[in-house]
Amino acid sequence: MTKTKDDSPSEEKASVTLPGTVEKIIPAVGHHEPEKAQIAVDGTDELYGEIRIDNTLQDEAGNKVKLKRGAEVEVTIAADSEATTKKQPEPNPDSK
Repeated sequence: MTKTKDDSPSEEKASVTLPGTVEKIIPAVGHHEPEKAQIAVDGTDELYGEIRIDNTLQDEAGNKVKLKRGAEVEVTIAADSEATTKKQPEPNPDSK
């Protein structure tokens, strides 16, 4: 998936950006599957902290580029306001 300016998080979206590192590059399987980049996302549960994406990106000039193993990246999760609810405050253990 190619990110465009219209896809960027706007003021109307709730978002979080987490650091990550490209752990490995997975070669394409056949002609129909693209190369994948496996990214370890910091700040996640150990068993769920990796994602795989198509290793096809676009730079500012519109050139096709791909991630390298060991590259530091940012992973942004964004959601429309209709897809979120207010978080309840956590109880203060010091108050009695």
